[in-house]
Amino acid sequence: MSEIVEIKATARPRAGKGAARQARREGNVPAVIYGDNQAAETIAINGNDLWKQYIKGHFTSSVFEIAVGSNKIRVIPRDVQLDPVKDHPLHVDFLRIGKDGIIRVSVPVRFINHALSPGLKRGGVLNIVRHDVEIFCPYDRIPTAFEVDLEGYEIGKSIHISSVTMPEGVKPVIANRDFTIATIAGAKNKDDEEAAAGAAEAVAADTKAAAAAKGAAPAKGAAPAKGAPAAPAGKAAPAAKPAGKK
Repeated sequence: MSEIVEIKATARPRAGKGAARQARREGNVPAVIYGDNQAAETIAINGNDLWKQYIKGHFTSSVFEIAVGSNKIRVIPRDVQLDPVKDHPLHVDFLRIGKDGIIRVSVPVRFINHALSPGLKRGGVLNIVRHDVEIFCPYDRIPTAFEVDLEGYEIGKSIHISSVTMPEGVKPVIANRDFTIATIAGAKNKDDEEAAAGAAEAVAADTKAAAAAKGAAPAKGAAPAKGAPAAPAGKAAPAAKPAGKK
């Protein structure tokens, strides 16, 4: 857990778009503090001070102490609205930390020892189901990340939340099941792909040959000459006329 950083802010007597635009023109970032069964409080934070904290990373999982005059409020950022062009914070929502100090926060998951996984060495693929895990924890014990050791994992094996070591006082928000963090999936076999392609070509060739055979003329007997009437069934063809006398 990193140290709690103090940020100075000024109270904004008015809420709304007009007051927010005025704060930005003065080089400040409008913000609101809410939660802990208290009324929401609108504030303005120096833009440079906020930017320095934002670019450190893990902004939404860091605890700050905002000083508004003589009043100090311990908070954690909950939502940050960014400028679509400059990527600077335009507005921040802060959640008050209650007396019990328990907060809800998402912690990233990191995977280590890829080279010690037999499944990955055989060509398997690490399929990450959850990049973050949402937890309940004391505000002063927020883990930086959860490490998952891949040593010994074979293809077809799953890694569940029960495999992750939780610090004291930390528990996942999803408590009714042992949910999956990642799996070791098998890679596709190139020989199997080639065999499947060959089988598809053979089926196509058989289909083409069957269609050609269906459209061919009957094999029994020769086809009647063009323009000659066919003989009625059961009757012999009339004999040819004798040649005339000279």
